Amino acid sequence: MLADAVRGIRPGARDEVVVLADRPDGTVVRCGPVVAKAHASDADPAALAARLEVAAHPRCAGALLAPLAEAGALPDGRPVTLWPYGEPVAPDEPGAAPWAEAGTLLARLHTVPPAALPGPLPPMRGPAKAARALDRLRAAATAPGLPPRLAAAAHAVERAWAGLPGWARSAPGEGPAGSGPGGLCHGDFHLGQLVRLQDRWLLIDVDDLGLGDPGWDLARPAAWYAAGLLAPADWAGFLGAYRAAGGTAAGPDDPWPRLDVPARALTVQTAALALAKAAAAERALDEAEEAMVDACVRVARLSEAVG
Repeated sequence: MLADAVRGIRPGARDEVVVLADRPDGTVVRCGPVVAKAHASDADPAALAARLEVAAHPRCAGALLAPLAEAGALPDGRPVTLWPYGEPVAPDEPGAAPWAEAGTLLARLHTVPPAALPGPLPPMRGPAKAARALDRLRAAATAPGLPPRLAAAAHAVERAWAGLPGWARSAPGEGPAGSGPGGLCHGDFHLGQLVRLQDRWLLIDVDDLGLGDPGWDLARPAAWYAAGLLAPADWAGFLGAYRAAGGTAAGPDDPWPRLDVPARALTVQTAALALAKAAAAERALDEAEEAMVDACVRVARLSEAVG
C-alpha cells in the first residue's frame, strides 16, 4: 500500500521499492528519489498538518527538509507523507559524523520566531516520548523470568525518572521554571534525523516538532557526552557550532544549567528503551546500554541526595 502511494506521484517509475524503516510508530519506504512515510495510526491529523506546514515554510528552509506533497492516507487510515530522498549519516563511520553541522541546523531551527510560522503549533513531543519509554520498560519489567540484572537496572531507571521535574516527565500542565510558550524544537534529535541533500545537511522527521524547551534538542548529545559515549571533541564541535550559529539553549558559558534536566530525561529514556528491547529479545545489555544504565544510577543518587 505504501509503495503505491509513492508510485502514485511517479507514474511509470521502475525504481525498486526499498523499506528503510518499519516500526510501530511509522513505516518508511524509498522509490528512487522519493520517500514515503506512513505515520502511526494514532497520529493527530491536525498536529501533523501543522508540522508539515512548518517544514514547508521558507523560514525553515535552511534547517528542515520540506515535504513533496500534502499528506494522504492509506486504506487503514494511517496518514502518509512524501519527501525527497537524502543520504543519511553513515552509521559505520563515527569519525565522520556531522556533529558541527547538526549544531548549526538546530541553532537555525531554534532561532525561527514561532510567530512567523503558521499555527497554532502543537507542543514538541520530547517529554511525551520519554514517558512512553518508561511505559514500555514497566510492561517489560512485569514479564515473568526477568533476569536479576535487568530487574535491578529497571529499578535504577525508575529511581532516576522519579527525580525529574514534572514537565520533563510529561506531567499535564507543567513547564520548565520561568518558561513561556517556548521556542521551535525538533523534539527528537539524533544523528539519524539528518540527511544530505544537494551537498547540504537538513533535519528530517517532523513527528515531534513543536513548541517547547529548545534545550531538549541538545539533550541526547549532552547525555551521551556525560555517559562517556560521545567524544569531548565531538561535543565541543557540536556545542561550538550551535552557539556560533546563534543558538541560545546552552547558555554562553556553562551549558549544564540549561541542559541538566533534559539530559537526565534523555538518559532515562535511552536506558528504558534499551532495557525494554533487551528484555524482549532475552539478551544482555551491550556496552553502550550498560553505560546509560550506569548513568541512571548516578542521576538517581544525585537526585536523592539533593532531595
